Amino acid sequence: MSSALKLVLVINCGSSSLKFSLLPVGSNEPLMSGLAECLGLADARLVIKKDGEKTTSSLLGGAHGEALASLLAHIRELGLLESIRAVGHRMVHGGERFTASALITPEILTDIQACNPLAPLHNPANLLGVRAALASLPGIPQVAVFDTAFHQTMPPEAYTYAIPQKYYRELGVRRYGFHGTSHRYVAEEAVRLLALDPADHGIVIAHLGNGASATAVLNGASVDTTMGLTPLEGLVMGTRAGDVDFGAIAHIARAEGFDLDRVETLLNKESGLLGISELSSDCRALEAAIDDGHHGAKLALDVFVHRLARHVGGLATALPRFDALIFTGGIGENSRRIRAMTIARLAVFGLVLDPAANDATVGGKAGKIAVAPSGLVAAVVPTDEESMIARDTARIAGLSA
Repeated sequence: MSSALKLVLVINCGSSSLKFSLLPVGSNEPLMSGLAECLGLADARLVIKKDGEKTTSSLLGGAHGEALASLLAHIRELGLLESIRAVGHRMVHGGERFTASALITPEILTDIQACNPLAPLHNPANLLGVRAALASLPGIPQVAVFDTAFHQTMPPEAYTYAIPQKYYRELGVRRYGFHGTSHRYVAEEAVRLLALDPADHGIVIAHLGNGASATAVLNGASVDTTMGLTPLEGLVMGTRAGDVDFGAIAHIARAEGFDLDRVETLLNKESGLLGISELSSDCRALEAAIDDGHHGAKLALDVFVHRLARHVGGLATALPRFDALIFTGGIGENSRRIRAMTIARLAVFGLVLDPAANDATVGGKAGKIAVAPSGLVAAVVPTDEESMIARDTARIAGLSA
């Protein structure tokens, strides 16, 4: 490898996992990627994908530090360790403090930790990856890229909850939104692919996966989104309920004797597609079950699409013009059925599906799948959060291709 090669290591750390990609500066194609999973357990393992091949090695119960050390040892064997010039970290919650990605310093770390109460399931896990990387790669610039930062352009009427405002002032309780890195990447790609005027356009992006959110974007800025203080609000998701009447939850809690922790588990891990179908949280499994006549699977996807279409319509009211509806994420990019059902639900906008285009636009392909007489289009734009994180990291670290 050339000594002039400049690489960015992207890390997305969960409580028991560490996803990574190694990308050349200026490129969207990783040299390698993979996942360390089951960290802290006896079957902890590191899976690396490179050149179309996958290798798996045991971490013998190792945690995040051991996983990163094993990854870096593998990178060293390939002669690439010295080419890592910066590390980018996905951070879920940046509160109101972070409106953009930031170079990690001791002060920035303190500010990120202060956001932990807003995302207790995510931020502490993200910080595990930061600390492991700081220990293993001292002196290498490290950058935090926040899911919430893109949505800091929302106006107060979009982010304010109708509760006593002391809880906003004292506890930071407001709508923050998530999937911001994906929404930002897709918003930029949509302008390019659809030849929209960067200074005068309005789009709604539906990021659909196990986690799902939709965002109204005006001239490149988020003006409203479906997720709230946490990633629970909004659309139906794999195991998350999305919008639900709190009175209904209070009724369940009283009847079942649930405390708040049990309620959180119910809404985050037992609801959504899984809860409705009583079968699976995986859209692919539900589509197959529908074809076999499974009523619960059909109801789950019907509710998913109904809620999605309702939110798309609502988000469109945040825009002075509506040029494009964009599907992205694992479901948005690959489920022909979900897209066709959603377009049918949005007949009020005049959208007419092109079945052939819809069938062809899967597996990483981008393109228009529906048009309306008004000029509104629906399109698929694959997301790439890792390349966006790498791009921000390279820019903040002062790296050029």
